[in-house]
Amino acid sequence: MIEQTIPANRAFSVRWMVIRASSALLAVERLALMGLMYVLTGLILVNVVTRYARFPIYWIDESAVYCVVWLTFIGASAMTRLRLDFAVTMLTERLSPQHQKIAKVISTGLVVVFGAALIVTCMLWMDPVGLARAGFDGRKLAAETFNFLYTEHTQTLNWPTWVLYLTLPIFAVSMTVHGLANLLEDLELVPRTPPKGFQLSELDGVN
Repeated sequence: MIEQTIPANRAFSVRWMVIRASSALLAVERLALMGLMYVLTGLILVNVVTRYARFPIYWIDESAVYCVVWLTFIGASAMTRLRLDFAVTMLTERLSPQHQKIAKVISTGLVVVFGAALIVTCMLWMDPVGLARAGFDGRKLAAETFNFLYTEHTQTLNWPTWVLYLTLPIFAVSMTVHGLANLLEDLELVPRTPPKGFQLSELDGVN
């Protein structure tokens, strides 16, 4: 009896660990989104003023572009947990409630599969193992594998591009965690928890 209780408690704790991790990520993403929105607004205002004064700052345009990129991926991850991603319901709305539930579980499962596949793709692309073997020397890695990710820099900011591309693996991990949390809720293994810090109406969710 005790042996059966211990695995059940472990499984329950793992489920809540996923939920807590998703909630923590969502809180961080909320702060990141607000911060990036402030930064983007400031960059645009400074760009307008400096151009009007005929003293443009050449690196602001590139900064704004990368700011929008980070906003897009972080926002997409948060929307996954908030269930604000787009859904086509022309077929599912004609199904029975039981079949609608199955369709939702399959859809959420595919999000998890996509996130896991994106993690694997980012690992192959960024090749942290190969970089470590090369002594964290980007040029040596490029000479051995023709992967020039760690040798490239942005045009005006002159920042390493791999730093800016980190948004992809971060997005992949966060989306996978959010997808797992949604899947646990859809399977009714844990109760659905309302997101904190987001004012959502019943019409906001489309999935």
